[in-house]
Amino acid sequence: MSTYKIDGAHSEITFKVKHLMITNVTGSFTKFDATMESAAADFSEAKISFEADVNSIYTNNANRDGHLKSDEFFSAEKFPTLSFKSTSLKSNGGSDYMLTGDLTIRDVTKSVSFPVEYGGTATDPYGQVKSGFEIAGKFNRSDFGLTWSAVTEAGGVIVSDEVKLNLSVQMIKQA
Repeated sequence: MSTYKIDGAHSEITFKVKHLMITNVTGSFTKFDATMESAAADFSEAKISFEADVNSIYTNNANRDGHLKSDEFFSAEKFPTLSFKSTSLKSNGGSDYMLTGDLTIRDVTKSVSFPVEYGGTATDPYGQVKSGFEIAGKFNRSDFGLTWSAVTEAGGVIVSDEVKLNLSVQMIKQA
């Protein structure tokens, strides 16, 4: 069994949400941790756990970040982390996988699945063995209690329910 830890300096956890249904607002989490355990070299059936510090949310707007941390969204004071624990990582052939697991936001846990692209494994100049993964998917924020909404004067929705996730992750094999 090999254990891998996320390389925070070479990983990004970002999301996009439609604003006014005409453009996307992009955000990220700047503090996160992940571990992967795998007995197989191709990572089939790897076990993955991930946590993000909700207070590290960053959207390039302090007022919006504060609103997202409030009880109307993440309720960061009561629920300071969001987490994911895999239940399966299945190969779809080649570099394509499907990652399924339990996503917990606030006090709600739901099963979700995300496509994963394995980018390969390489040894960095310091002798660390790293494996890269791109994870892209989406989920409905209201399924997790993130239900704040408002309507424009014309009746349009201000924030969409669909959240698009994009994770670029390097995992470091532990000695």
